[in-house]
Amino acid sequence: KGIETRSSLRNICSNFAFLSQIEPKNFQETEFDKHWMIAMHEELNQFERNKVWELVPKPKDHTIIDTKWIFRNKLDESGTIIRNKARLVAQGYNQEEGIDFDETFAPVARLEAIPMLLAFAWFRDFKLYQMDVKSAFLNGFINEEVYVKQPPGFEDHAFPNHVFTLSKVLYGLKQAPRAWYERLSKFLIENNFSRETIDITLFVKTKNDDLIIVQIYV
Repeated sequence: KGIETRSSLRNICSNFAFLSQIEPKNFQETEFDKHWMIAMHEELNQFERNKVWELVPKPKDHTIIDTKWIFRNKLDESGTIIRNKARLVAQGYNQEEGIDFDETFAPVARLEAIPMLLAFAWFRDFKLYQMDVKSAFLNGFINEEVYVKQPPGFEDHAFPNHVFTLSKVLYGLKQAPRAWYERLSKFLIENNFSRETIDITLFVKTKNDDLIIVQIYV
């Protein structure tokens, strides 16, 4: 019948437990758990939407980086499980500097920057919003030629020896934070934000008497 989503199942039975309480250690522990299979399909759907990779024949003279699944139960403030999250990550410790990556640096908001922003927002009576970018690193472009193995449990049966060449970065790659920061900062600057010199994770845009402040955290 294909993959059943939680929303479709909810229409069938409102009292059904839609989340798995178990946090698997590896893919083998999820093979017969429908909830974790849904979570893995959701992750791979993000890859499709973001055009992260392309299946190609395995190159002979290039490092092939392993991939693995990471499974986490997301909790709310009361400790109740609200989501089963499956993330496919690259095992970046196999990467060779100068071949698979060059720069890995990504700026992180300074510890004192956040309290200063909160105080400034209170003083100016600003509305302050927090936003989390879903699958953020999948939006970062990759400049290097990087190949990864097919996801465990989701190998293409027609091309079992093929690998994926990446056009976007995966979690676990050494250059992932830098690539995401570069794309986000480029977008903000192209939309008339100015990047501060002391804290380069702080972007400001002014128009007449209006002011927008964006503090990013990688």
